Amino acid sequence: MNLSSVWNAVYPILIAILFFEFIIIIHEGGHFIAAKLMKVKVNEFAIGMGPKILSFGKGETKYSIRLFPIGGFCAMEGEDEESKAKGAFSSKKVGARIFVVVAGALMNLILGFIIVLCIVCSQNLVGTTTVARFADDAVSVKSGLQAGDEIRNIDGMRIFTSTDVQTGFSRSSDGNVEMIVKRGGENVKLNVSFDMEEYEGHNFIKMDFWLLGKEKTFTNVLSATAGNFISFARMVFISVHDLIVGKYGLSDLSGPIGAVSAVSTAVKVNMISMFRIMALFTINVGLFNLFPIPALDGWRMFLLIGEGITRKKLPTKWEYIINAVGLVLLIALMFFVTFSDITKLF
Repeated sequence: MNLSSVWNAVYPILIAILFFEFIIIIHEGGHFIAAKLMKVKVNEFAIGMGPKILSFGKGETKYSIRLFPIGGFCAMEGEDEESKAKGAFSSKKVGARIFVVVAGALMNLILGFIIVLCIVCSQNLVGTTTVARFADDAVSVKSGLQAGDEIRNIDGMRIFTSTDVQTGFSRSSDGNVEMIVKRGGENVKLNVSFDMEEYEGHNFIKMDFWLLGKEKTFTNVLSATAGNFISFARMVFISVHDLIVGKYGLSDLSGPIGAVSAVSTAVKVNMISMFRIMALFTINVGLFNLFPIPALDGWRMFLLIGEGITRKKLPTKWEYIINAVGLVLLIALMFFVTFSDITKLF
């Protein structure tokens, strides 16, 4: 194996690892910026985990770069316990603490919006949900789908963007979908069949038509960016719903290894595929962190909102116990999906 082939195999993985580290830096940077704005004392801001390879202090904060690019943190005074030190997180008003807590997730969502904007701007045309033309061997034509049909619904899922079309098709397991299209000003219901293709052990619809594109304007670029951002965010909730109702099992979840594998695979395809999956991941991280799950930012936000309403704070002991239990469960889930990722690789 020559150096060129080694590099071709390694560089997509390096890009994926660096991207996930970037997501974490953006997240923790959000906490850091919000803490500074609220005059909360930050003891340390670290990039990476493990032993320090570089460290320096500026003002009241120590900055460090650590050996393993697999995380990072923003350690604030009084974050996990009561502190009487000046600028302690625990001494700030509820509103200020909520802002600091949610700032990390908000930064991830802002990053996701910027990536989606870059995707839209990089394309020659702005995508729509209208069928433009079919492949020569298109199966869907035989089911009554026509050029000019505006896709409004796929298997009960409302369709607003071209991203929604792909999401709607991805949820079908047999290639048969019920579609509602707008044709001649009227809604028409169709039962459409598609060929299937296999990817990583799962069957997906082989989309045999192209969607119409429009010339870019300032207005429709912003509209498409906002619409596709919402569509990416919607995917997160659809995935959670499908997991709860049993459409997918825990074995279908992916951990860090699976995520790196997915991004590195997308890198090999093209830049658009890479940025699409990166946008999905950073939006996923932002939204998931806002879920009221113990050990996540959303749980702390939930407690702070309760404190603001009741004027009573959950005893530190119980908050610690709940967070510890939540952390143990999340770590256990992480071990499970990591093991699952490894078995899928081999």
